[in-house]
Amino acid sequence: MMKKLEEYVVSIPDFPEPGIIFRDVTSILQDADGLRLAVDGLLDRLKDVDYDVVVGPESRGFIFGVPVAYQACKGFVPVRKKGKLPRETIQAEYELEYGSAVIEIHKDAILPGQKVVIIDDLIATGGTIEAIVGMIEQLGGEVVKICFVMELAGLKGREKLKGYNIDSIITYEGK
Repeated sequence: MMKKLEEYVVSIPDFPEPGIIFRDVTSILQDADGLRLAVDGLLDRLKDVDYDVVVGPESRGFIFGVPVAYQACKGFVPVRKKGKLPRETIQAEYELEYGSAVIEIHKDAILPGQKVVIIDDLIATGGTIEAIVGMIEQLGGEVVKICFVMELAGLKGREKLKGYNIDSIITYEGK
């Protein structure tokens, strides 16, 4: 009998600082069954969703978003750190725990009216995804679902994404 996806996650106490439990997604990736459970779990959450394209932020959104897009016969659009995409882009700045960062998407990556699913490994504070949603909507796309492998509910990322259809395979109540 196959294990549950939660059993593939290695939890590291007091990393990167005391009181934090780091949930390591790489332990899911390195096991064929864990990876299959994660991708299948994301696909299952999209089975009744009408969408045209999958968007994922670097780098773990690529890891989970590409196999979902492939299996669903959809295109994949990468969101990258500033300066990494070769064509004309739009960008969004978002807050990090210490400072801020800028992400970009190709200006022609999302067509007006396209239905978009965003996939990432983890929702914590929700800042990155909030910035991605803003760029997709600026390009005329409609975010129809946002899926995560893991959610740290204690960081209240869903509050930044009110009004959007959000789903996580695993939810941890803490931070």
